[in-house]
Amino acid sequence: MSARVSIQTADFDLSTEVALLRLQDKGVGAVCSFLGTVRDRNDGQSVSAMELEHYPGMTEKAIEAMIDQAFERFDILGARVIHRVGPLQPLDQIVLVVVSSAHRGQSFQACEFLMDYLKTQAPFWKKEQTPEGARWVDARVSDDAALARWGIQAPNA
Repeated sequence: MSARVSIQTADFDLSTEVALLRLQDKGVGAVCSFLGTVRDRNDGQSVSAMELEHYPGMTEKAIEAMIDQAFERFDILGARVIHRVGPLQPLDQIVLVVVSSAHRGQSFQACEFLMDYLKTQAPFWKKEQTPEGARWVDARVSDDAALARWGIQAPNA
């Protein structure tokens, strides 16, 4: 694994990504991961497909900065974020955050921090296909509140 961030259309293998992160440092005692999938329902409506767009170069840079913040805040050894773009179907894997540390508490916290940061600050745009047609997914106030727990005030909604 050469990069901490990968924005890709292709699917990924969770066990391979965890194994690669574990190999990076002999001091790893804990690995925490978050795997997000495409839902078949959102805001009370059926979702038949989702398409994600991003700003190439800018998106990777923003996520790298998020990972740098995680290293400053938590005693972690490694981190990896994979986010898919393009057309996706319900239950497809969409995002993976994996964090390694010597002890579980730091990896749990850093993983949650990175996911909260991703939900509000990463430049992605989601469009869902519903029975009523396509719609862009709006930012949520609850995501801003999750980020605020970490002392970060960066309104997105």
